[in-house]
Amino acid sequence: MTTMFDRRDVLRQAALAGAAGVALSAGMKPALAQGVTLRLSAPMTPTDQRAVAMTEIFGPAVKDFATLQPHWNATLFKQGTELEAIARGNLEMSITSPQELATLIPAWSIFTAGYLLRDAEHQKKVFADPLMNDLKKTTEDRLGVKLLSVMYLGRRQVNLRTEKEIKTPADMAGIKLRMPGTEAWLFLGQALGANPLPVAFTEIYTALQSGAVDGQDNPLPTVRDSKFFEVTKQIVLTSHLVDQNYIALSKKVWDRFTPAQQAVVQKAADDAAESGRKKQLALEAELEGFFKEKGLKVYTPDIEAFRKKVQADYLASKFAKDWPPGMIDKINAVK
Repeated sequence: MTTMFDRRDVLRQAALAGAAGVALSAGMKPALAQGVTLRLSAPMTPTDQRAVAMTEIFGPAVKDFATLQPHWNATLFKQGTELEAIARGNLEMSITSPQELATLIPAWSIFTAGYLLRDAEHQKKVFADPLMNDLKKTTEDRLGVKLLSVMYLGRRQVNLRTEKEIKTPADMAGIKLRMPGTEAWLFLGQALGANPLPVAFTEIYTALQSGAVDGQDNPLPTVRDSKFFEVTKQIVLTSHLVDQNYIALSKKVWDRFTPAQQAVVQKAADDAAESGRKKQLALEAELEGFFKEKGLKVYTPDIEAFRKKVQADYLASKFAKDWPPGMIDKINAVK
């Protein structure tokens, strides 16, 4: 699928912009930024915990010198094009994913692998660990994107409109599983044993309703928030990915802020992420009962069978060659 523009131009333009920012910071202190509009484009709904956290916590925290202007449901930029928009200077903020980052910087694909991160706390500690410094800097240098904080999206589960019981990956054969339209996401669907089909997030409900797809995978809060339970019959608790998003800000905009303003922005992002994390964890704990009350079958398959196949598929894949040497061990060592 072609993008809005040549990605080589994106990287070249972003690199030039980054170099200009470095030169500016080396020669003078930035002027106090006032009245900065932070347009944020993302595909989630306004009631999603990530959206709520950004609107209710991040926005008010930076209001003295910046105005958050969120655009949810991918109404400003199409899902998957936000990073390129930031790199081109057409957008200030987004909530991005490792899968989207991996389309431009392949090393990020390590965080698209199933059964890598253990839980929400492990995810948070890994993002803050020095092992992430090189990836973060590469993202700034090549895309002009600063990753402020990690948001816990939840453990992704398989949500099906069919009634067939799923115990092992072999039972997923022939199931048309909606996945986001990047190579990394589609590979994950394949590793789960399904037939992955790319469908935009905003089109999932209709695709399930019409039978264009047999299922989708998302954390339980997203299943409820987007009402996918209305057009599905079961939830298979595979917990195949401790899903994460990153609060992404234009590095060019970041460099306009004074150190004091940068500290406010960073704290606002961390506070928003922490709020969303706590709410997501609470929702996950209670939603199994909610879906059962709605008539869905909710059960746990043979997790070890899924883990074994998914990990083997990733280690044998082309993605693994792009992973920084030793990084898997470093991630596993984070306690």
